[in-house]
Amino acid sequence: MTTIKFYKYHALGNDYIVINPNETDLQLTTEKIKQICHRNFGIGSDGILYGPDKTPKSAFGLRIFNPDGSEAEKSGNGLRIFSRYLWDCKLVGEQPFHVDTPGGLVLAQVQENGRQVTVEMGRITFISNQIPVTGPSREVLNESMTVLDKTFYFSAASIGNPHCVIPCDEISRSLAEKYGPHIETDARFPNKINVQFMQAVDRANIRIEIWERGAGYTLASGSSSSAAAAVARKLGFCDDSITVHMPGGTIGIKISPHYDITMTGSVTRVGQGVLDNELFTTKF
Repeated sequence: MTTIKFYKYHALGNDYIVINPNETDLQLTTEKIKQICHRNFGIGSDGILYGPDKTPKSAFGLRIFNPDGSEAEKSGNGLRIFSRYLWDCKLVGEQPFHVDTPGGLVLAQVQENGRQVTVEMGRITFISNQIPVTGPSREVLNESMTVLDKTFYFSAASIGNPHCVIPCDEISRSLAEKYGPHIETDARFPNKINVQFMQAVDRANIRIEIWERGAGYTLASGSSSSAAAAVARKLGFCDDSITVHMPGGTIGIKISPHYDITMTGSVTRVGQGVLDNELFTTKF
């Protein structure tokens, strides 16, 4: 019988399960990922962090799976959680270390006895073919799109994964849930896209509601915070140090003159256990 150890954490209510490939011979398939992540028929999570797995760039390679079975290039909350997991396993200490993701190499540092993690997320790009967004090569800023009954003005960005940021006078969960699924799958975004509805509060604070590609409505997201803060800075709404407020809590973002992003936020360990193979015999 396959032994499947798991470790569960959340970052501002955005919860992930860590599965270490060195502790199991489980082969993660789309159906198994969906089963594990299901909140009624599985453990329940916003995704699976599969690592560490040594790569040419780092001893700590990480793959990130969404609850629909698709693979994400990068996740800010996932990276903070994975960093905390490495710290809990005594694989890292207080010094910075690199994690290799499909969305690029990042530098992380665990602080405050594991409760806070800082991640250098990389450089934001607004260039269409790097995000990607269809059409001629350009910075995707303040473009219009009509979704259902409403016209939005959006900016797009990538920090290793794609984001669509929509400034709004007012934001709400219902706004994200109504329009987010349609924007995520809009034809102008060939790899689909994460969606943030953003309200600029003042020069140092923004609020966002998030529809996450492959996961749906999400309480918090590190890469979404990074992208939304960068767009707020690019459009002149905010300065270079921004607190991002989400339903799950806050993340601090610092933006360099070249739009390199440093993110700091909390991580909470929930628990650990062993998945039973009987889990995979139930169909839903």
